[in-house]
Amino acid sequence: MLTSSLKLNQRSRSLWLSCLSTSFRTAIACSIVAAATLFGPSSLRRQVAFPAFSYVTVILIVTGASLGDTLRGCWDALCATVLTVIPAIVGLWAIGPSRLTTALTSVVVGMAAFVVMLPDHKTHLVSKRIALGQIVIIYVVAYDMGGQTDPVMHPVHVAASTAIGVLACVLALLLPYPSLATWQVKKKCKLYANNASERVQLCVKAYCAEDNTNAHAFILQAKSLGISGTKLLNAIKSKQESVKWETLPIKLLKPCVNTVEKLQDIEMPIQGLQMALCHIHSFPPQILDQDLKDNLHKLQENILLTFDQLKSCMPFDLATFPETNLENPMLSLHSFPQTHKDLSSFFFLFCSKLLQRKMTESSPTKPPSSNKEQNKKNPEFDLFEWISSFLLNRRLMLALKCSLSVGFAVLFGLIYSKENGIWSGLPVAISFAASREAVFRVSNLKAQGTVLGTVYGVLGCFVLEKFVKVRFLILLPWFIFCSLIKGSRMYGPAGGVSAVIGAVLVLGRENFGPPKEFAINRIVEAFIGLSCSIVVELMFRPTRASTLAKFQLSRSFQVLHECISMVGLGGNSQGCMEDAQKKLKDNVNELRKFIEEADMEPNFWFLPFHSVCYSKLLKSLSNMESLLVFLNHANKYLENENLSLKKFDDEVEIFKEMIHPSIKCFERVVLVKSLKRLDKELQNSGASDTYIDTELGKLPSIPQKLHEHGSNGEDVMDNMVNSYLQKSKEIVLGKGCEEVKGHELVLSLSALAFCLRGLVRETREIAKGVMELLQWENPTSHVNLYEISCKINALIDI
Repeated sequence: MLTSSLKLNQRSRSLWLSCLSTSFRTAIACSIVAAATLFGPSSLRRQVAFPAFSYVTVILIVTGASLGDTLRGCWDALCATVLTVIPAIVGLWAIGPSRLTTALTSVVVGMAAFVVMLPDHKTHLVSKRIALGQIVIIYVVAYDMGGQTDPVMHPVHVAASTAIGVLACVLALLLPYPSLATWQVKKKCKLYANNASERVQLCVKAYCAEDNTNAHAFILQAKSLGISGTKLLNAIKSKQESVKWETLPIKLLKPCVNTVEKLQDIEMPIQGLQMALCHIHSFPPQILDQDLKDNLHKLQENILLTFDQLKSCMPFDLATFPETNLENPMLSLHSFPQTHKDLSSFFFLFCSKLLQRKMTESSPTKPPSSNKEQNKKNPEFDLFEWISSFLLNRRLMLALKCSLSVGFAVLFGLIYSKENGIWSGLPVAISFAASREAVFRVSNLKAQGTVLGTVYGVLGCFVLEKFVKVRFLILLPWFIFCSLIKGSRMYGPAGGVSAVIGAVLVLGRENFGPPKEFAINRIVEAFIGLSCSIVVELMFRPTRASTLAKFQLSRSFQVLHECISMVGLGGNSQGCMEDAQKKLKDNVNELRKFIEEADMEPNFWFLPFHSVCYSKLLKSLSNMESLLVFLNHANKYLENENLSLKKFDDEVEIFKEMIHPSIKCFERVVLVKSLKRLDKELQNSGASDTYIDTELGKLPSIPQKLHEHGSNGEDVMDNMVNSYLQKSKEIVLGKGCEEVKGHELVLSLSALAFCLRGLVRETREIAKGVMELLQWENPTSHVNLYEISCKINALIDI
């Protein structure tokens, strides 16, 4: 209890320090802008004609950033300025500011936004947001000022305002000491090493526990730490690009391109340890004797010592992990798994050995494939067709959506107020996202953040009404508050950034009239801009996230079906299997994103999203993805031993037949919108007779073996596992292997059986989840996957 309390205090302190650091850097950058625009030379103040955008640039670049992020932000700002200012000078000179109208201004802004968003994804989103903000300011202010606008100097003043913000960001990340992403990655890696080593210790303690109560307590602690470990890995991954920017000017620091991949390689067997513990029936396991316990502790000590070496070698070369010359203690096995109940214990030992190998081996690098190889793989590849489809499906639609959002926001903002029209287009421009978002939730958070920040700014102006030059100091506590709410579930990054910008624009403004009037105009214009972005988003995205989640679930089943098809012992299909596993992982991650978005999406008049059921299905898919990875590792070892595994082909095929048709069925059944509509379509198409014949004369798409039980009450699947183990035992004893190789062989064969059995088990869980999902969507219908599968097949055969 005391240890848990100390860890909680450490987490709270770490959170506070992180918020204070972010607030401190943001405050320094904004203070530099304030000092330059309020107390700087008059010549500088004339050039920086739009200090509000200087503050916006600071918020876009420096909030939560490291030096590497800021350097990249500087490059983004330079690219944005070149992309925006030079065409704007030409455009204003050709059109003439005096000839601008409300409609023409919105059209020009929309066209410029289209040009900015059309380039590919290599242009960073921060660069595009800065460019869009510059476009809104240049053309809207030019329309407001009319003939008084200088076509050349006006865009130059916008560029100068951006430059002041960029310079302030660089100085803020250097003072009083540089905030390096390399240091942050080093710290996160050490935290992860501590986290992983503690989880390994807890797993070993659980495995060696004397009773189930203590074992389950250790397992729960390991699970809790596993959540923290995943967060640390994601944090390290988010800093990889920043580290690259920092290592460019500092040659002493080597790039850390393989850090995340290597840490994920370590994380994978640790998750396997936890997976094995969750399926051990009773503790301690039957195979655990004193020799095995001693050797397991030696293995644990070697792994922990390697973790210590790993921590000491960072951050200079995170891609190269330490090698150890320690002895390689083998696990003394005095028995072979007799039944399926013993598999979990042996799988735990398999993951232990796999973890030790992953800790010491270097990461393999795949050579880039040449164009010739790609053409061989895709002989029918049509470059023109690929470019056309990509433009139409992705980039063109994104640019058009951004163009209409910003254009309409400027149009209606200018109609409402010509003098304040900039404040409707600017929030849309600087917050435009290239990926899907929960549009209503995000817009609601932006609106609330804008109101909160604006109200706080007005109160600040009221408190320090007579001290205009120092009222900027009141922003310091606001930065801390916004740093906290940015990490909360209630507001998130969108609401936090909007709150910061809302307060900064009020307190850092000059010559915009009384604060109350300016605040009301800001809130109204921001509402106009957000409303326009919502309408355009709905126009271009009529498909709800819940519908996309369902389609992605079906797509994930399809890819899983392909992976199961490739499962086999031996052969030369390892490369194809790894590619299929990567494809499955990408699809599962995409499904996770859609589930998160659909969970935040408002229901309106639609059926509520069944997030609990989708989460269960996602968990089962993730488990199957992990099991396929472990199966591939075990298969690699057996393949390297040149064993003849043909006698296992029948068992493997039986396992595949228990899984393969079921996954194919799930892929189709999950897309059924209404069971009543399916019955109606079946009757109208005249396929009822075909359906009846299928029911009477053929097995449905889901094999009965998946749910059958033997006459003695033992599961059919477990009978096949026992048969597989008997044949495995004959191979091990008949081969006459040396002791070391015999242990590895036993563990690999046991891991194969555990993974195959786990795949069937997770398929059963998916079947339950699919039935629950269909029942949720069809509450008055009787859900039977066999019947639904036959009906779908009957319609397809017509």
